[in-house]
Amino acid sequence: MLNLKRVVLRSRPGKNGHPVPENFRVEEIRKSPELKEGQVLVRTLFLSVDPYMRCRMNDDTGADYLLPWRLDECVDGGGVGVVEASKNKALSVGNIVTSFNWHWQTYDVMDGSLLQKVDPELVDGHLSYVLGAVGMPGLTALLGVREKGHVTAGTHQTMVISGAAGACGSVAGQIGRLDGCERVVGICGSDQKCQTLVTELGFTAGINYRTGDISSALREQCPRGIDVYFDNVGGPISDAVISQMNPGGHVILCGQISQYNKDVPYPPPLSEHTQDALRRNNITRERFVVLNYLEKHEEGLMQLSHWVKMGQIKVNLPQSCFQNITNLLFTIFLLFHFTGVGNCCNWYRKHGRGVLLHDDRRQRR
Repeated sequence: MLNLKRVVLRSRPGKNGHPVPENFRVEEIRKSPELKEGQVLVRTLFLSVDPYMRCRMNDDTGADYLLPWRLDECVDGGGVGVVEASKNKALSVGNIVTSFNWHWQTYDVMDGSLLQKVDPELVDGHLSYVLGAVGMPGLTALLGVREKGHVTAGTHQTMVISGAAGACGSVAGQIGRLDGCERVVGICGSDQKCQTLVTELGFTAGINYRTGDISSALREQCPRGIDVYFDNVGGPISDAVISQMNPGGHVILCGQISQYNKDVPYPPPLSEHTQDALRRNNITRERFVVLNYLEKHEEGLMQLSHWVKMGQIKVNLPQSCFQNITNLLFTIFLLFHFTGVGNCCNWYRKHGRGVLLHDDRRQRR
C-alpha cells in the first residue's frame, strides 16, 4: 500500500465569502499502487493555484465548462508530475506529464490517456513553467491578445493590463509589447510589483491601485488614451480604465477576480456609466475563454516556448512557490486576498532530495 497526503474540500465559503484554510482538510490515506492496463502511477511535482478555482468552491461555478469541487472529495487543478510506474504503452517511468485535472495529492493512479507528456526542453528545464508562461496562463495571455486585442504594430497603441503582476497579466503585457504596442501599462497592488513590471518585464509603467487616484495615474501614463485593455480584475479598476479608452478600443475580458467572492453572475454587470462609455465609443468587450481555441494551443505553446528560451518573455518572477502540500491551504488564502505574485505553485521533496531543477528554486519568495 502507498501512503499519500491529499487535500479535500471540507466546506464552501459561500458565494459572498472569502476562502479560508478551514474550508479544506489535509488527509493521510493509504492507496493501492496496483495498476490496470493503460494506467500510470505519478508523483506530484507541482500544483497550481489559480483564480478560477474560487468559482469551483461554489456548488454552482457559473460557467458551463467548470465543474464544482465536491465536498469531502479531493480537489484538482493544473499539475505536473513524474511517472513512477506504468502500464501505458505511451508513457514510461521517468516521463514528465501534466494535466488540467491533477488531484491535489502526493501520488495518484491516473489514466495515461488523460495525461500530456512534457518535453523538458520546451520549458528550458523549468518544469513549473508548464503551469505558467508555457502553459494555460501563457496561452490565455497569447490568445487573448491575438484573438481579442487587435494589436497592430506601428499604430502607436496603448495597452493597459489589470492584475498585471499575475501569471497571465505579466505575460499578456510582454506579448503586447512584442506585438507592437507603443505603451504597455500594468496595474497591480504594490510599488514593488510596479517596479518589477518596468525593470524586469519591460512594461512602460506600473500603477499601484492601492495608492493615489487610479484615474489620474492612468491619464498621466496613457496620455493618448487607451486602445486595448486586458481585464483580469473587473470592478472599479475596470470602470476607471474603460472611461479613458479611445473610440474603437477593445476590452479583453479574461477574468474578474475582484468579483469572485461576491454573489453576482459572470461576467458581473457593469454600471450604467461604463455601459454608456462602451456604446458611445464603440468599444468591444468580449468574453474570452482559452478552451474555445484548442486548435491553436500547440502552435501557441511553441511560440511561448521560443520567447522564453530567447529571453523575450521573462518568467523569473511570475510564480510564488511554496513547499509541501499543507501550504496549499495558505496559498489559497494568499491568492484570494490579492497578496501573491503571479499564480501560486506548490512543489514537493521526496526523501529529502529536491525534485526540482536547481534554477527553479529562485522562484520561491
